[in-house]
Amino acid sequence: MDISVIIPLYNEEESIPELFSWIERVMNENKFSYEVIFISDGSTDRSWDIITELKEKSEHVKGIKFRRNYGKSPALYCGFAEAQGDVVITMDADLQDSPDEIPELYRMVKEEKYDLVSGYKQKRYDPLSKTLPTKLFNATARKVSGIKNLHDFNCGLKAYRKDVVKNIEVYGEMHRYIPYLAKNAGFSKIGEKVVQHQARKYGESKFMGWNRFVNGYLDLLTLWFLSTFGKKPMHVFGFLGSMMFFIGFVALIILSISKFMGKIYITDSPYFYISLTTMVLGTQLFLSGFLGDLISRSSQNRNDYQIEEKI
Repeated sequence: MDISVIIPLYNEEESIPELFSWIERVMNENKFSYEVIFISDGSTDRSWDIITELKEKSEHVKGIKFRRNYGKSPALYCGFAEAQGDVVITMDADLQDSPDEIPELYRMVKEEKYDLVSGYKQKRYDPLSKTLPTKLFNATARKVSGIKNLHDFNCGLKAYRKDVVKNIEVYGEMHRYIPYLAKNAGFSKIGEKVVQHQARKYGESKFMGWNRFVNGYLDLLTLWFLSTFGKKPMHVFGFLGSMMFFIGFVALIILSISKFMGKIYITDSPYFYISLTTMVLGTQLFLSGFLGDLISRSSQNRNDYQIEEKI
């Protein structure tokens, strides 16, 4: 099979028929063998009924229905597991990604041997509350990940070599960092293609800009930390612990000398207790967050999602 198209969606009943018709036309014009995998992420409208109707009319349609809303990363994870095409294309269901981009994305992966090609929407039709956080987020992601040539990490329109999607694990909300995950897995040839961004035709965006901005930074920090120190946490915690011990030891000597010289009584100052409490609480919170994330990654059920139906 040439291409698998994976489409996560949540309450997109108006756009699904038009999107599939568009994809079907592009595939037939280019004589691709293909499949289109719709993942209904707990939709409460008629999205699943429409997917079922499309399946009855076309052998190219597959569908996965979650019992509840899990998010985009779980939907992509299940779609990647199901995909059979040599090239895997992901796109959003809201008609803001153009299927006309598929042939060139396919060519870049097959002929130019890219592992991953990410879309770049230079001209966007999103509100400022979405575009401004996106620009700030992408600038930080480029710096942290070291992937300097990507302008839009979170673009839903991407193309992958099949080996890539079978060897990365997308969990939580890590779909924003799939290029970073691919790089950490050893897939280094990552490219970018300027793609057309369409104005939303139906409904409203399911994602608010500043919420994505905050969550995105937290996920980026986690991914950076785990990719850098995940298998050698003693390197960072040992260093921090040694530094804190050294500073505390030096401070103890200074306080002891001052006490014996009768100059100060350090325990009479409230700032001593405030500083001590802040350091202890900060260290405990940081360690708790790190250990919690390690436990989450080690959990056998981290990618266990309730699938109500598959077609």
